[in-house]
Amino acid sequence: MISSDDTCAHALELLDKHDLRALPVVNRQGQLEGYVSIFGLGDYFIPKPKRTTSMRKVTSSIKAIIESIRGTEVTTFDADTVSDLYVRVAAMELASFGKTQTIEGIPDSKSIIVVGDRDDVHRRAIEVGVRLIIVTGGHRMKEGTLAAAKTAKVSVAYADTDSATTAWSVRASTLVEGLIQRDAPQFHPQEKLSVVRRRIIQSNALICLVVDEDGKLVGVFSKSDILKPVRTRLILVDHNELSQAVDGASEVEITEVVDHHRLGNPHTAQPILFLNRPLGSTCSIIADMFRTAGLKPSPQIAGLMMCGIISDTLLLQSPTTTPLDSDLLNWLSRLADTDARALADMMFNAGSVLANLSPEAAVRADCKLYHEGERRFSVAQVEELGFNNFWKCSESLLEALEKYRKENGLNFSTLLVTDIDTQSSLLLMRGETEVIQAITYPQKQPPFIFDMPGIVSRKKQLLPFLTSLLGQTSSTS
Repeated sequence: MISSDDTCAHALELLDKHDLRALPVVNRQGQLEGYVSIFGLGDYFIPKPKRTTSMRKVTSSIKAIIESIRGTEVTTFDADTVSDLYVRVAAMELASFGKTQTIEGIPDSKSIIVVGDRDDVHRRAIEVGVRLIIVTGGHRMKEGTLAAAKTAKVSVAYADTDSATTAWSVRASTLVEGLIQRDAPQFHPQEKLSVVRRRIIQSNALICLVVDEDGKLVGVFSKSDILKPVRTRLILVDHNELSQAVDGASEVEITEVVDHHRLGNPHTAQPILFLNRPLGSTCSIIADMFRTAGLKPSPQIAGLMMCGIISDTLLLQSPTTTPLDSDLLNWLSRLADTDARALADMMFNAGSVLANLSPEAAVRADCKLYHEGERRFSVAQVEELGFNNFWKCSESLLEALEKYRKENGLNFSTLLVTDIDTQSSLLLMRGETEVIQAITYPQKQPPFIFDMPGIVSRKKQLLPFLTSLLGQTSSTS
């Protein structure tokens, strides 16, 4: 990636270093401008023979030119100003100096003279007021001549390379801004691969660009990148419904499922290992797989699985808890050399979700989507120590919940706020009026908030309750 104020020399260096055919170009804010290609640069460096003026033209600044030729700045004026300049090699007799400029109508003030150790040419160029003199071959300008250049405000630089090489390098100092091409296909980061493949299958584009909502470049790929077969395989852990899986899960091979939730009937092309056990946590299932295989997880992995069991079962207090969850938590505790209760206190006191996240983020933090017949709905859950933080933002949470419902085209959305201390919850619901009216739990103020004492499990208590409500009501939008 390069900036629109980078030089062709820098672009060529990157193309060669990374063996590329094109480079994306962005502005200083990171927003996409287009791209430059090796072919576009070729057209610039090798123009049509009749366009002799184009072969001399350089759109750049004195500073960029000196950097491009890897030269030494001696004296410069307005070095950062970008303008159209024309490069010439002073290889003829002094009497011929300036004739070509006159014929082509190029002002001396826009001329760059590339010359060796010819003091007569140096002085003549200063007299006519050229923009820049580059002395090549490691030679230096005489002190008196250099003083005259400073008086006339003619910029001077030294180059160690010969005149021919230096002249080519001067042309490479042209800024890429004038060579940007804007015909590359653009895609959003969330675009499905199947859609991308259909769009570019007939395209001859050298480069494809991934751009976000703000116009910022976030990725680059080529046609061959996207069309070559890549076998992606996926294991679903702690979920088995595609609506809860990562984007694009329906387009890749699912090889295994390890879960403890209700069945969502994912379709697979081949038979797979489907391990679904009615335990309080998927971490319990994985820990039991370790133990059954005679393996001991590292203390770090054991500690992570302890966190999962503690979180899912509220330290073995949830109705979903089984004796095996308790047994496995004790086993992991010994391996991690960590007390489960101390770890639980550390986790639950680490910070309130509602105090640390925006309402929009809170309703999405631990949210799952479900399909029940023709209905689609979401169930999110946050766990708090008391409801103080909840009541401070209850109305904002209701607004965020309704916004999330509309954005995802859901029949209704819910948020279960659970108090770990009292083992009770508050349910927020927005959406279908008929479903909301069917709830028999006491309604709090503001509306759409229900008091649910003893309800702490989304999987074993809330979800069955919601599906029973759906069985009692008809489907409405």
